[in-house]
Amino acid sequence: QQTTSVMEVEGTVEPAFVDVDQGLTLACIAFLCLLLMAMIIRCAKVIMDPYSAIPTSTWEEQHLDD
Repeated sequence: QQTTSVMEVEGTVEPAFVDVDQGLTLACIAFLCLLLMAMIIRCAKVIMDPYSAIPTSTWEEQHLDD
């Protein structure tokens, strides 16, 4: 009976570590997805209006030189 109780304890502890690892993995994947979405939105804004990323003083100087 002692071996069965030890097996039960090991059986309950082992899935807990698996759940923690799985949770950390899912948290990292979610964080990477949020970063990816932020970069997609930022790149889409630059593509939609590329001149907003350029400072107006630089653009005016280049415009006056031409």
